[in-house]
Amino acid sequence: MANAETVMASADLPASPDEVMAALVTKQVERWWGSMGTYRMTGWSADLRIGGGWSVTVRTAEGERLPAGGKFLEIEMPRRIVQTRRYDWDHPTLGRRETTVAYLLEPIDGGTRLTICHGGFAGFPDAAAEHAEGWARVLGWLQRYLEASLAKT
Repeated sequence: MANAETVMASADLPASPDEVMAALVTKQVERWWGSMGTYRMTGWSADLRIGGGWSVTVRTAEGERLPAGGKFLEIEMPRRIVQTRRYDWDHPTLGRRETTVAYLLEPIDGGTRLTICHGGFAGFPDAAAEHAEGWARVLGWLQRYLEASLAKT
């Protein structure tokens, strides 16, 4: 879902808030975020503290390497993380504009409800629509990753 400023997405995931948080802010990102036909996250690095930085390289299906990163603004483990996000390349709909992503985790029966609020799209409606589609795809990848992890136990 997107409006003029903010994109929101949510999923009920079959894992504890600690497990979901670990999948979002540790090197686990490289295991699940992406697909061969779209892009993959590589080179994840994070200094998980307020003011700490994070970075990742987006590797496209065509082999391009596109850096992205930001800073952690709020950390309330395992309930909430807010971070800035920017592309260090000219994103086709957003350029190098910095946005803010909030991950909100709520325990539910059987797992965790993850809600993503991604703001900073005022004046960039195409970027908001694109990121709304992107977050739906990302939540699907995360769902499959956590389901597969659960099946192994």
